[in-house]
Amino acid sequence: MYIFWFLMATSVAEIGPTTITTQEECKETRCKPHGPAIRFPFRLRGSQPNHCGYPGFDLSCSQSKQTILELPNSVNLSVKHINYEGQQIHVYDSDGCLARKLPNLNLSATGFKFSVEEYSLNNWTVFNCSSDYVHYISKYYRIPCLSNQGHVVQYSDSGDDPLRSPLLTCSRIFDVFKTPGEFLHYKKQVFRLDWFRPNCSVCEVQRLGCHSQTNSTGDVKCFSIPRQPKGFSRHSRDVIVTGVVLCSFLVMLVVITGLYLVYRSKKQEKESAVKIEKFLEDYKALKPTRYVYADIKRITDNFKEKLGQGGYGTVFKGRLSNDILVAVKVLNNFKGDGEEFINEVGSMGRVHHINVARLGGFCADGYKRALVYEYLPNESLEKYIVSAKGGRRCLSWEKLEDIAVGIAKGIEYLHHGCEQRILHFDIKPHNILLDENFNPKISDFGLAKLCTKDQSVVSMMTARGTVGYIAPEVLSRNFGNVSYKSDVYSFGMLLLEMIKGRKDIEIAVEDRSQVNFPGWLYSHLDEREEQGISTEGESFNIIAKKLAIVGLCCIQWHPVDRPSMNVVVQMLQGVGNNLNVPPNPFISTDGMNPMATGGLPNQGLQIIPESE
Repeated sequence: MYIFWFLMATSVAEIGPTTITTQEECKETRCKPHGPAIRFPFRLRGSQPNHCGYPGFDLSCSQSKQTILELPNSVNLSVKHINYEGQQIHVYDSDGCLARKLPNLNLSATGFKFSVEEYSLNNWTVFNCSSDYVHYISKYYRIPCLSNQGHVVQYSDSGDDPLRSPLLTCSRIFDVFKTPGEFLHYKKQVFRLDWFRPNCSVCEVQRLGCHSQTNSTGDVKCFSIPRQPKGFSRHSRDVIVTGVVLCSFLVMLVVITGLYLVYRSKKQEKESAVKIEKFLEDYKALKPTRYVYADIKRITDNFKEKLGQGGYGTVFKGRLSNDILVAVKVLNNFKGDGEEFINEVGSMGRVHHINVARLGGFCADGYKRALVYEYLPNESLEKYIVSAKGGRRCLSWEKLEDIAVGIAKGIEYLHHGCEQRILHFDIKPHNILLDENFNPKISDFGLAKLCTKDQSVVSMMTARGTVGYIAPEVLSRNFGNVSYKSDVYSFGMLLLEMIKGRKDIEIAVEDRSQVNFPGWLYSHLDEREEQGISTEGESFNIIAKKLAIVGLCCIQWHPVDRPSMNVVVQMLQGVGNNLNVPPNPFISTDGMNPMATGGLPNQGLQIIPESE
């Protein structure tokens, strides 16, 4: 230890008294305990002399103890972090409106530059626009912090043709040059500035101090940072004593905590064993339970409360226990020995997804068939779409978007996430059930078919599904082969039905049922006549437009032209402004409806048999 102090004292002695005095004046400091360290080439204005820093590298402390980088033209930016080895400083505008300071930000007069690794620099022109033009201007180019209810501030690439720009009716405010576009519309963007001179990175890597040479070329010199040369000062002894006391206290605290944990672990040992046993019992419920018909009658209290009636059966409310409610679907006219039914139920019983109704049990007692599903209190999506037209109950656009994403994820799981690919063939609002939080769950797999994952096409003897949601190829093979893309078409029609059901969608026809709604959407999206979708705010308008475009992509006549469900999920979760309107299948090159001309040619997909 004494040899170490001797060597350090010798190093300090070689530095000389003038250097030591400089180091005392320019020692590292901070605005607050956990704030960025301030040392050469930076200096703290008002606390350190000019020679402690490099010209133009002045920092200051705000009243709230924030570290501030002072740049020319009174541009002050808050400092998040300083990387001395990489010679990078991360700054941001504490007011949340960096765009307001960009006209005065002139980095050419400083030693800093934008990071070319992180940003694409460009020239931008900022405009002041009337709020009347908000529907014609992309929200992506808006500067929120400079806009208000009376006017909207937008920006565009200075190289754009002004005669073709939607900003032609707006007035120019200012230009910014060689600046990342993100800085104009982000509220609190932390961005990076680099400096190249003075270059202290070599000193920093070696944990040495750095200071300027006497010349003005920006050259620097490294020096050893001095330490206590001999013995210990009174302050050092106080620090050591305090450290010993704190260490003793921490050791005692660790011992007490350890004893308490041992006591508590023994106390919870029996509780843990009980929890494990309960978990094992609950785990058995994850697999479908086979009931006899007497059990079904007991669960439903002799079919006391009817929830709904469908083409394939009647649904009753049931109760497995005081806390567990179920929906029991009693199937009609089910023939056969039951083995095919049990095999299908066995496959569906292994499907577990948040957006697929869980099958808890089944009944195959003679010719009597029943399915036991989880109970979903908000019933089907159809009730909210139909009632929305009458104005009684209506889901918000945000909730409709969440429901659409959930349904898409459920179908994607059926197509790609199961051991065998499951094709539903009856996606429609009536078969989308909603739980207490309006999370969607796909139900009613009465028409579902199974195939292996490497098989994409199935053969069918007869059409199946609900009119209005059946894909064209299910009705006529002239449109292509039946595959998982048939579910994509049904999902697209479901999306359009969700939009059509909104009471704030204005269609200039008294009877909506007489309107070719997909064609109506195409005419408005293609002609940019978005006033046809008049809603309460622009954010809702964007959601409606995104759902419409995704729905139109899914209902293309030919299966090959439709996206897969994993692509649909990405489209729904992305930004609506990035989506392009797909080709209009309702208008062919000769002006005829594809349905009337027999559809599109077969693409040669391999037809495979249905799985047993």
